Amino acid sequence: MSATPETTHGSGAVPTADRGSSGEPKLPLFALLSLATAVFITSLTETLPAGLLPAMSGSLGVSESATGQTVTIYALGTVLTAIPLSSMTAGWRRKRLLLTSMAGFAVANTVTAVSSLYSLTMVARFVAGVAAGLAWALLAGYARRMVATHQQGRAMAIAMAGIPVALCLGVPAGTFLGQVAGWRAAFLAMTVLTVVLLVWIVVAVPDYPGQGRGTRPRMLPTLRVPGVTPVLFVTLVFVLAHTILYAYIATFLAGRGMGDQTGLVLLVFGIASILSIWLVGAQIHQRLRAFTVGSALLVAVAALALALVGDNELLVYAAAALWGLGWGGVPTLLQTAVGDAGGESADAAQAMLVTLWNVAMAGGGVIGGILLEAAGVESFPWSVLVLMLPVLAVIVLARSHGFPVRRTGS
Repeated sequence: MSATPETTHGSGAVPTADRGSSGEPKLPLFALLSLATAVFITSLTETLPAGLLPAMSGSLGVSESATGQTVTIYALGTVLTAIPLSSMTAGWRRKRLLLTSMAGFAVANTVTAVSSLYSLTMVARFVAGVAAGLAWALLAGYARRMVATHQQGRAMAIAMAGIPVALCLGVPAGTFLGQVAGWRAAFLAMTVLTVVLLVWIVVAVPDYPGQGRGTRPRMLPTLRVPGVTPVLFVTLVFVLAHTILYAYIATFLAGRGMGDQTGLVLLVFGIASILSIWLVGAQIHQRLRAFTVGSALLVAVAALALALVGDNELLVYAAAALWGLGWGGVPTLLQTAVGDAGGESADAAQAMLVTLWNVAMAGGGVIGGILLEAAGVESFPWSVLVLMLPVLAVIVLARSHGFPVRRTGS
């Protein structure tokens, strides 16, 4: 998730594009796919430890709850540095900034892969979070600047596709690679992919000048816009609930005697998430409220199922599928809702949503670690269920603003 949205205008003209038989300019697909790969790397680097906690814990000589803080420190790196670094680098040319941020991932993942010291690993993860903050403040606007105005939605969809692919397929694949070749191989594979991407960016991605130092988004007035606060509350608590379980899913499954099936469970979750993304993408303009309510309900039901299924492996897989169906479309739903609610202050609202998203990611890692030490893995699904109750209440009550029954201009 980005920390500060890149402006869609400014210097740097849209490059001339080839035109199809209808005269419509063709999307610069090769360049946009490189941005999608960058998004994939940033998202997967953040969440990859979720499937590798037991192995990482053993190698680093710390508890699994301490290892779970590798997700927390990444999110903190993004939250603490994204806005100030984005301001400091506002005048940089965009391609230079993109290459710098992705090089940061190559360095951080390499150090993570070879480190045997917990402290060094945490430093590397913080650096990766800093690189993510730079990248997320840049990537969305970069995609929009590559195309004509009427194509910006499609360009954004292509570039942002790296998020669900990372969560749905990348983490299961990384978990499988970690089980076959060791967790360090999974991080080294990320480095190799990043090096390939650096060459891809140099060859395929156009350059644009920086935007200069603009006025920071006016946060407090935006909070007074009707509907913004309910969406931000739902974002914070929904993501917190999801992260508490997702960051420790390998540990949770190990407690159920399914530690060797973590990759398969995440694959089921991922396939269900992709289906959710497709459904939401097809119907969001007409059914944003219904899908948001449904998503929260599905995650709550999945949490209840995981709390009650005991050692029934089939029901664990069924719960993972419900969880994926509920979660997959949530980023799209919440970003759309806050953009609608924000109106003229949409940029500031998006910035706050992304910041709270990362705060929730960090908080989920911390709270999950505390729960693991204090109450064990059985507390995870119950905690998710408790948190989803106020989420559902706010979504249902925000029927006029935030999650309205009828969207303006839908």
